[in-house]
Amino acid sequence: MTTTVDPTNFLESYEPEVNEVTRRAQETTTLSPRFYTTDVDKMMSLGIDGIREEWDVLMAEYEDDRNRYHFQRDEEFDADAMAPALKEEVIDFMTSSLTSEFSGCVLYAELNKKGNNPDLCKLFKYMARDEARHAGFINKCLDDFDVKVDMGFLKREKDYTFFKPKFILYATYLSEKIGYARYITIFRHLERNPQNRFHPIFNKFEEWCNDEFRHGESLALMLRANPELLKGFNRFWIRFFQVAVFSTMFVRDHMRPEFYKALGYDPEDYGMEVFRITRDISRQCFPVLVDVDNPLFLQRVRRMRDLAQEIAGLEQKGWLGKLRAVPKKIQVGMTFLRLLAMKTKENPLPADMRVAPTW
Repeated sequence: MTTTVDPTNFLESYEPEVNEVTRRAQETTTLSPRFYTTDVDKMMSLGIDGIREEWDVLMAEYEDDRNRYHFQRDEEFDADAMAPALKEEVIDFMTSSLTSEFSGCVLYAELNKKGNNPDLCKLFKYMARDEARHAGFINKCLDDFDVKVDMGFLKREKDYTFFKPKFILYATYLSEKIGYARYITIFRHLERNPQNRFHPIFNKFEEWCNDEFRHGESLALMLRANPELLKGFNRFWIRFFQVAVFSTMFVRDHMRPEFYKALGYDPEDYGMEVFRITRDISRQCFPVLVDVDNPLFLQRVRRMRDLAQEIAGLEQKGWLGKLRAVPKKIQVGMTFLRLLAMKTKENPLPADMRVAPTW
């Protein structure tokens, strides 16, 4: 038996009771995926002059919609056979992934609905379609564990963070490209180690990640079409978002030890591979790149991971533990600043703005 996700009506159809995983998805913390809103009019003022040829090719790829029938869930997996600790981390992984995908859906849908630039509205409509499909598929997979995220509740009740349009572009570009890198790295690892493929969702990652890659290509074209976003003090913000996205992912992934143990993949090795792929892809549009091969980079994200684990332990010990965690949080901030202060790599932008997903 297979179930096809209809991406057009999931908000209306998914209305389970508010449960633990929905509450978890609703939380807004330093490490959790956020929901964003922006200045729609200012976003719509961005042009695509000079990239029309590349833009039209990309729009044709969206129209083709090769993944229309890809996201189908079968019933081969028995969640009851999974060890409790692993099961909890798989649910956490899926919930975080769903929240991230749905965050993109909500943002892109808002831009399409409220915007007045036909080119950009068309793009954001396609991107919202894809993210809706991804989020709905993950929610169906959570059925294996007899849980679901109430996405209607999430859309209404989760806190929204306002970002200027340029920050949306930097952050979502990185989110889409690092999403590709994460999915393809796991998929290639499991091609080499099929005995570690403990859930059928991983079989979907190769085609799935191509959606993420295409979204990133769209945002890269927007950045290249508006070169003022890549100059002056904006170079600092590009550095900032790379450091923020990379360090957050590194810390969060180390909070799922059973998940990565089951995959047979050390989370540190996984993280560094993902960072290198993301860095290499980002050469298409970022004039400065974080030097992830600098030994200080790994040393400092390790420090942030260790501090985050200490903070998590302290905060489970009541108000006194939370008080003792405050100096640790200050140390996290200082370590982040040291990462931000590291020398970056200059990157002359290539003439060819598109990158092929060949990893």
